Amino acid sequence: MRVSEQGLGDVVRFRFDGIEHDARVGDTVASALLAAGVRLMARSFKYHRPRGVLTAGSEEPNALITVGKGAYAEPNVRATVQEVYDGLEVFSQSAWPSLHFDAMAVNDLAAPFLGAGFYYKTFMWPKAFWEKVYEPVIRRAAGLGALSGKHNPDTYDKAFAFCDLLVVGSGPSGLMAATVAAEAGLDVILCDEDACMGGRLLAEVEDVGGVPAAQWAAAQVEKLAAMPNVRLMTRTTVTGAYDGGVFGALERVAHHVPRSGAPIECFWRITAQRTVLCAGALERPIAFRNNDRPGIMMAGAVRAYVNRWGVTAGRSVAVFGNNDDAHRTARDLHAAGVNVAALIDSRADAQVGDVPYPVYLGAQVCGSSGRKALSSVKLRQGRKITELSVDCLAMSGGWNPTVHLTCHMNGRPQWVEDLAAFVPTPDAVPTLEAAGACNGAFSTAACLAEGAAAAGRVVEALGAVVPSVELPAAEDAPYRISPLWAVAGKGRAWLDFQNDVSVKDVKQAAVENFRSVEHMKRYTTQGMATDQGKNSNVGALAILADATGRGIPETGVTTFRPPYSPVAIAALGAGAQGKGFAPERLTTSHKQSVEMGAPMIEAGLWYRPSYFPRSGETTWRQSCDREVGYVRRSVGVCDVSTLGKIDIQGPDAAKLLDFVYTGMFSTLKEGRVRYGLMLREDGTVMDDGTCARMGTEHYVMTTTTAAAGDVMRHLEFVCQMSRPEWRVAFTSVTEQWAQFAVAGPKSRELLNGVLGEPVDNESWPFMACGEVNVLGVAGRLFRISFSGEHAYEVAVPARYGAALFAELVKRAEDMEGGAYGMEALNVLRIEKGHITHSEIHGRVTAFDVGMERMISPKKDCVGKVLAAREGLVDPMRERMVGLKPIGAVKMLSAGAHVFEAGAAHVHESDQGYVTSVCFSPDVGTMIGLGFVKNGPERMGERMVVRDHVRDLTVEVEICNPVFVDPEGGRVRG
Repeated sequence: MRVSEQGLGDVVRFRFDGIEHDARVGDTVASALLAAGVRLMARSFKYHRPRGVLTAGSEEPNALITVGKGAYAEPNVRATVQEVYDGLEVFSQSAWPSLHFDAMAVNDLAAPFLGAGFYYKTFMWPKAFWEKVYEPVIRRAAGLGALSGKHNPDTYDKAFAFCDLLVVGSGPSGLMAATVAAEAGLDVILCDEDACMGGRLLAEVEDVGGVPAAQWAAAQVEKLAAMPNVRLMTRTTVTGAYDGGVFGALERVAHHVPRSGAPIECFWRITAQRTVLCAGALERPIAFRNNDRPGIMMAGAVRAYVNRWGVTAGRSVAVFGNNDDAHRTARDLHAAGVNVAALIDSRADAQVGDVPYPVYLGAQVCGSSGRKALSSVKLRQGRKITELSVDCLAMSGGWNPTVHLTCHMNGRPQWVEDLAAFVPTPDAVPTLEAAGACNGAFSTAACLAEGAAAAGRVVEALGAVVPSVELPAAEDAPYRISPLWAVAGKGRAWLDFQNDVSVKDVKQAAVENFRSVEHMKRYTTQGMATDQGKNSNVGALAILADATGRGIPETGVTTFRPPYSPVAIAALGAGAQGKGFAPERLTTSHKQSVEMGAPMIEAGLWYRPSYFPRSGETTWRQSCDREVGYVRRSVGVCDVSTLGKIDIQGPDAAKLLDFVYTGMFSTLKEGRVRYGLMLREDGTVMDDGTCARMGTEHYVMTTTTAAAGDVMRHLEFVCQMSRPEWRVAFTSVTEQWAQFAVAGPKSRELLNGVLGEPVDNESWPFMACGEVNVLGVAGRLFRISFSGEHAYEVAVPARYGAALFAELVKRAEDMEGGAYGMEALNVLRIEKGHITHSEIHGRVTAFDVGMERMISPKKDCVGKVLAAREGLVDPMRERMVGLKPIGAVKMLSAGAHVFEAGAAHVHESDQGYVTSVCFSPDVGTMIGLGFVKNGPERMGERMVVRDHVRDLTVEVEICNPVFVDPEGGRVRG
């Protein structure tokens, strides 16, 4: 029932389960339905008991709805969070065939057989029934809400933000913290999950600074909004705390308006130097028999609906609590003209004063009546039982500080006996400080003071001057509470409303020796619903503590993990629908390569040209052979930007490279490049590449395309876990540089046409590197070769990549050369016996590829000790060789296996396998690389390659894996 429309907007209409209702702009679905007299909004998960709204915020466990229909349907939205707009359609869920008649409510009749852990003890026999009967039925009944099964047409976004101070929550402490920091000149981000800033001040009847609390909050928000160094983010929930001052935050961008094609959510990654947590507190229920009926709500929520939305949850309301805060609800309801049937306080010594409604001290509500809506409650005072006819019960078991974010890095909160609640442990999250109600300060004056003080400490820590900000006068009543977790008596007293966990279930878990709070949680499913036990966890662990004879601090709490409230996977993966699910990374030369007719193929996460066809060529082999000829006899150009490039700087950069590479890099001279091999901890080869020393403390590491991400993770692991004391920094610069290989006898001639200063063999010998001028652009030049020919790699900032590629290809074509693609690149490297991840596939050692001498005896490195294990240096291991067909059949295929001549082609006689094959125009036949047992000692031996898949049998000769220029004269020429 609506008792006031003050502060609300125009009338809008929405539909709930097909029935149209009036609402006001500013209403949530919950407040609008309560105004319309709708009590029944949902069904519980396990027993399908009728459920009404319990709270007024994101902690709501009961009133879950589906917003929209068809492909746009979004399940499990909290009615307390979803704002109403004209034309909105919402539906109840987890009920069949309808909310008012749910056939699954038969589960409630079977409740004696469906207690805690029943699923571990039932459905065991007969064994064949599990797959055919039990599992299909359970899967059909399980879950909350339902997805449409259709493609999601909504769009989502992601964004990044940086600030000096992040303030989480915009209640009195949050507003004061933001004001102090902003006036000190800090860059401030203030986030709040609500549509309006002000927190509990919007729901209370009190004065702050001599004006109504909501009015004071509005003035503070207006002041902050006018400051250029402040960003206000409403409808934004900070969902998780991570390393390095990083926080995840979900902004509900367009859930409050009709769909327009704009992103409906944006997931933010906020990096803050300091954070002040002002997340407030959550009210907890009291467990008593049938305390889950529609109409039984949290006292603070009942107060919020009256004071903020002008809605009363009932015509006759009883208030039941164990703390003074519950009295405020009774006072505000009476002031709003709502009949207060009784104020019931479990404390016999509670101070109430002269009030115009019945007061029962030392009394407890011990039961309720009504099926789909509350009709009455029973209260017990001593031995006397009294039944009150009410349609709403406002209950309060006290307040739990919202400590969740402070626990996201494995911190544990501390129990405070006076508050009967957990509060954050200081420094549980580095650079984060809690203030206000989430820190156990429950008066408005204390919240204001703590917010200002926390911000002052941040200002000082960041080297700014703390401004003089006057604290406004506000309510400063003490918080008095006497813990009451559950009312004794028969019947089911509910703790977790969404998962239907009762006091009896928790006690049963203790009886069956699930004494750990984590074990109890999993045995009973307490706190495992979408609300993650925000209302019920503390009450449940208090019951467990009592059942096991321990104190609450000794019992402990369950682990709080991100996200704080549910986040859609689509928001976390914004941009990852459709093609975005498998990102297409394109080089700067991609457009020209496509225009030249090149088929594009995937290489790691990138797309690269396979070959560049010419008129008259009918097969890819013709194009490939021509491009190989460019490199061997003239000059070819290839885009190698996809190779991983990691910039490494710092006094200990050389130490890091010595530790992750098998060879010595601390001795590498400036302006020189060295080939490196990298091992995993188990001694197998992880990756290979080059590393160039650009300065005294500056290196550029190059990795293979496929392993770039793995190598970056490896470096981060080493620096964080093995050598955190080293002063070194590194970052991926793969996308920042466009890099092109210029290879062939005429490569120097081509390059000298684009370089500011020409190079020669003396000034730029093999494996030299340095800064160069490329057609007026600052770039880098490396004399390295993957083809075995005289070659260079030239790099320029990525924005110049397309232009440089076009120019290099044009000049190469004028010299009877041109661009070459991946097919030719593969032929060139196989002819030279160069390895890729076809060879270093995860179970190959340096010994296997003939590089054991690259493991320096002068130093330690990752994987060195385990690489020396006897089994990894056994000569009979499969070791790399070259393969050349010598029989009538000249075909080779990768993946085929190698057998001795005359041996059966079975596993027991397997001698090795083929990893890479190609047709070599220079050798005049197909060639391959592979691994053969004791391979280097079997040169010249004739063996048989057998491909069972392709039904191919080929006689081959084991040979040196370097087929072209084995002396290496060309690369140095």
